[in-house]
Amino acid sequence: MESKAHWENIYQTKKADQVSWFQSHLAKSLEFILELGLPKDGAIIDVGAGASTLPDDLLAKGFRNITVLDISAEALEVSKNRLVDKAKQITWLEADITNVPLKNNHYQLWHDRAVFHFLTNPKERKKYTQTLKDSLLKEGYALIATFGPNGPLKCSGLEIVRYSSESLQRELKEEFELKKHFLENHKTPFETTQEFLYCLFQKK
Repeated sequence: MESKAHWENIYQTKKADQVSWFQSHLAKSLEFILELGLPKDGAIIDVGAGASTLPDDLLAKGFRNITVLDISAEALEVSKNRLVDKAKQITWLEADITNVPLKNNHYQLWHDRAVFHFLTNPKERKKYTQTLKDSLLKEGYALIATFGPNGPLKCSGLEIVRYSSESLQRELKEEFELKKHFLENHKTPFETTQEFLYCLFQKK
């Protein structure tokens, strides 16, 4: 991925609601997750969470085994400060998802809204998908959101890769089955729209 310094600078110089990917609540992600009927103690990891409020909403729904991972310590600090005492109920990991040792066969759900499309190097994507495969339980779920076929070509000054459900399936290969997908026109804080693709996969 791009240097850690890039993302630290983003979260040091911009408020959480001043970045293009901001949503006050990740409504579509939460909808997908709740439909799965996961046990409340099932292990969930939110990859590249930034300052997302998804952990807040998961706690409010009774989930109690949540890990939040991001490369930016500043982003994690924003979430910890927002959650106050509830932050103690979450496992926080400051790490690069392409280079982090996670527990094998551990997570029931892997959530990623807007990390994977930043991986423009095939070697980085391979590391990501291998970590995903290794850390997810058999029949566990991966909910991945990227820029869709008509999404922007850059984000936060960085090149990205746009995906269709078919091309994202190819990245995850035959170990995962695509269960459902959805295209969302995300309205940014700047009154522009970005096409996001949500894909729910299940590990075979």
